[in-house]
Amino acid sequence: MTTQQQLGKTLWDIADQLRGAMNADDFRDYILSFLFLRYLSDNYENAVRKELGSDYPEMPEGDIKKSGVATPLQLWYKENPSDVTEFEKQMRRKAHYVIEPRYLWNNIYELARTKDDDLLHTLQLGFEYIENESFERTFQGLFSEINLNSEKLGKNYTERNKKLHVIITKIAEGCARFSTSSDILGDAYEYLIGQFAAGSGKKAGEFYTPQQLSTILSKIVILDSQNPELGEKNKLDKVLDFACGSGSLLLNVRRQMGESEGSIGKIYGQEKNVTTYNLARMNMLLHGLKDTEFEIHHGDTLLNDWNILNEMNPSKKMEFDAIVANPPFSLKWEPNDTLAEDFRFKSYGVAPKSAADFAFLLHGFHFLSGEGTMAIILPHGVLFRSGAEERIRTKLLKDNNIDTVIGLPSNLFFSTGIPVCILVFKKCKKFDDVLFINASEHFEKEKRQNRLREGEYGKPNDIQKIIETYQYRKEEERYSRKVSLDEIKENGYNLNISRYVSTFQEEEPVDIHAVMAEIKELEAKRADLDKEIEVYLKELGLVP
Repeated sequence: MTTQQQLGKTLWDIADQLRGAMNADDFRDYILSFLFLRYLSDNYENAVRKELGSDYPEMPEGDIKKSGVATPLQLWYKENPSDVTEFEKQMRRKAHYVIEPRYLWNNIYELARTKDDDLLHTLQLGFEYIENESFERTFQGLFSEINLNSEKLGKNYTERNKKLHVIITKIAEGCARFSTSSDILGDAYEYLIGQFAAGSGKKAGEFYTPQQLSTILSKIVILDSQNPELGEKNKLDKVLDFACGSGSLLLNVRRQMGESEGSIGKIYGQEKNVTTYNLARMNMLLHGLKDTEFEIHHGDTLLNDWNILNEMNPSKKMEFDAIVANPPFSLKWEPNDTLAEDFRFKSYGVAPKSAADFAFLLHGFHFLSGEGTMAIILPHGVLFRSGAEERIRTKLLKDNNIDTVIGLPSNLFFSTGIPVCILVFKKCKKFDDVLFINASEHFEKEKRQNRLREGEYGKPNDIQKIIETYQYRKEEERYSRKVSLDEIKENGYNLNISRYVSTFQEEEPVDIHAVMAEIKELEAKRADLDKEIEVYLKELGLVP
């Protein structure tokens, strides 16, 4: 188990012990927010230590309450009041944000450890400060779902304050044994999000894409669009996830690009659920992104209410080099009459009320650059449903925009057991066929769900096989095949994977005569055995 997983498991065990009767989703918001505050504080204090150098003060020995300081920065502020304004300006340039010393995690922990009556009040002020003043860009509402006055924490201020003493002390003690680097803390945060997703059933679909599927999508979109065999691109200028949840997919694209300086220009995400939107913004910062390196919008993708994506001038249209998405499956929606003229749908038609899958798909495809790749997870219904969906699918095929169809095993998600597929789209496609990959039978069963194998302990690597098959357009019997558009046309533009790559394996022909001879031989042996048994029974006097 990696250090990240160990820390994640430690924190998950703490969460499991402490939440009591509280709903897992509610407790998630508290523990992830406190972990986020700890990361911001550690990162900031490390930057302060570098900036102040030899002027970084030593903490005085003795009772902290008497000295009135719990962190070195508190002491520096106390001793250098006239330099504070200039110092904070400098820290905004260096660390991109500022936190007042009394709101730093070490001070919050000290208030919890000493069971201070002012802990809850200080936390409230600290969250408000970070939202409104810490960063150059406002993160208004970042902690809007963290209700420290909730009766779920306690019936009154005193009870809530006591509960926070315990929660924060346990988190601090749990983290103390581990490194505080952004990689470890950030990945532990991802682990926790996954654990909460696993425990929250259908709600998990709102905010979490399993890491295995996230890795497949990420590795596909960073490959050269025209010829994936050439390998990964050197740079992605803009990356979009228009249904980003907690942001795990976007972060995975960044991880696969190596996180090298300048390898990704900027990350963009959109999320409708406010709790998840806040989670995504925290997740970006927790993984070391500066506030200038990402933009997450709270809004409705289907209505396209994000100003930067509503530019009517084609020359100013926002386009993305890589788009990844795991939108809600077959979401019912209410398309109005004006959407028929919407620039995203005008050339294709509007998705039916019963399922917004193609509306999400066309939204992303509209903003894909000419040299970009879009990989999107969708239910199998998009491959074969008729009506409006068939018309949209047919046009995308005729325009040669569908590059690859990947069928996955069922029960990979926390939120649903249905099998899903990954569709890969390009606007300028080199190949005039469609690659079909049928990976539906390549997995291992676990207690709760199925899992793609990753090559451990000599097992096959299902993830790597999918990626390599896509990259080199490999053909393999009962697994993958390149299919011409003429053949797809003959099938009525139906993309049902089993039509093109069947996993059915014929059994060897049975020799009826040999089987009958064997049955006769066995019956003769049984008759002989019956006679022998009868002899023994007579000798024992058990039969007349």
